[in-house]
Amino acid sequence: MIRNGKRRVAITAIAGASVLALGLTACSGGGGDETGDGGETDTTLRVWAGSQTPIEANFNPFAPTVLHGALGPILEPLFFFNKTADEPATGMIGESYEYNEDGTVITVKIKPDLKWSDGEPLTAEDVAFTFTYEGNNPEGQGLVSAEPQDDTTVVLTYSTPQFTSEWQRMGGTWILPAHVWSEVDDFATFTNEEPVGSGAYVVDSVTSESYVLVANENYRDADDLGVGTVQYIAVDNNQAAQDLLAAGELDWAGMFIPNPDSVTGNGKIDWVNTPQDPTVLYTCANADLGCTGEQTDVAVRQALNIAIDRGTIKQKAFVDLTGDISPTYALLPRDEKWVADPANEVSPQSPDAAGAGAILEAAGYVKDADGMYGKDGTPIELDLISVDGWTDYNDAAKLIAEQAAEAGIKINVGTVQWQEFSDARQTGQYELIVGGMIGTSVADPFQIYRDWLGGTAVESTSAVGEEVPAGRWNFSRYNNPTVDAAIAAANATNDEAVKMEQYATIQTEIVRDLPYIPLVINATQTFYNAKDFTGWPTEEDLYAFPPSWGSVSAGFILPQLQPAG
Repeated sequence: MIRNGKRRVAITAIAGASVLALGLTACSGGGGDETGDGGETDTTLRVWAGSQTPIEANFNPFAPTVLHGALGPILEPLFFFNKTADEPATGMIGESYEYNEDGTVITVKIKPDLKWSDGEPLTAEDVAFTFTYEGNNPEGQGLVSAEPQDDTTVVLTYSTPQFTSEWQRMGGTWILPAHVWSEVDDFATFTNEEPVGSGAYVVDSVTSESYVLVANENYRDADDLGVGTVQYIAVDNNQAAQDLLAAGELDWAGMFIPNPDSVTGNGKIDWVNTPQDPTVLYTCANADLGCTGEQTDVAVRQALNIAIDRGTIKQKAFVDLTGDISPTYALLPRDEKWVADPANEVSPQSPDAAGAGAILEAAGYVKDADGMYGKDGTPIELDLISVDGWTDYNDAAKLIAEQAAEAGIKINVGTVQWQEFSDARQTGQYELIVGGMIGTSVADPFQIYRDWLGGTAVESTSAVGEEVPAGRWNFSRYNNPTVDAAIAAANATNDEAVKMEQYATIQTEIVRDLPYIPLVINATQTFYNAKDFTGWPTEEDLYAFPPSWGSVSAGFILPQLQPAG
């Protein structure tokens, strides 16, 4: 809200198979109790957040392979933003924040008497350190200074207005203990195996098959925690996780299950569907930054975009649980006011093979005797990968290959393990990937524009063979100076009309260039044990984005849970 030339944010208060034989540590079963030597009851919650075997201990928030439990349950940002709604932020470490009139200064108040999990005081000194830390402050962030005023007040000063980066600063920056991270020589390779955090949980143990978090006795609301132990297990595919849910051996999972009744019939599991995140075809798009393959030609991406039968993909791969996607990446209907051109509101749902052929022919491609397009006698042939065991994405990939063939484009489909997928997109050594984007945490597409589509001018991407900068996601290597300039201009204003002008520019460019080819808004199904635990986000009370893998939100949800009865 804007009053007297200043923006002040009032913060809401937090309410007080072989897999079945997996060694799940010496903990109780889902919803069960275990009594320790002291006679106290410890309730264990078993979670799958996407980890596959073998698990490797890495709780570094800057690492692409960071374990999910680090992001929210252990480390926290200042504030929590509920991405399912357009509502005020909720304080985690922070209590309130205020912008100056031109948006270049943010004054942050944190809660008093906070402690790190090792018992050291958590003060404004740690917040200031965090914002100046190398991993959080790459070139292009524009941070001039971060100065503590007292133990609970820090002033962040930037060279340009930061209104549109509100979530990135206040909700997307993991606050670090200065007494630990000031001793880290290389933040990119540090595995942080014994993390010190401010969240509700600390690491108890890590094996190749699971890692266990236990309640943090120094957490600000430690006395209210109802779940004493959280065990994150490794499961190598969706079917195995589905079997665990049906058998009552898993309490919380965010995954796609085409037949939810198969797991809800045990009387424990309930579920909710919250489509939020775009599912797309990543394309390594930028030949100037080292991408190779015909997908570097915008005409091939445009042809593939209209060759895809999204209606069939929604029905056959996602059993009609997904939402329609906008090529502008505005989440509909939440963000519809940010779609500049109504023609770009929704990606085409039906295929147009003839139109795809016309695009290719205009770009100099010709059909061979087999009906496949190519140049100079070499047909277009693209490799498309998805993660082994991600059955919905695997099915979508097969359908895309079939649909592309109808338009004369050959696609070879294959699956890889999670680590191979992560390495490929981080280094740009791929042609096409079926993957997900992280949907925006506020009702505004800016976060996707900056992090996924901003180029080298805003430090969001890098050459093939080099990893993208920490905290950024431009895996396509897209680099468009017009987009970069519009991103910078949008970030510098709190005037919606001015911002809309910049978004119109961005949308024109990305709808034409298609560095990521939109598919659907993913069917984000969350399955949870409603018999043994209460306090889950539900359709009636969607206080947080509910999947177990949700960054930040998992750390917001866990403290709300209580054993049933």
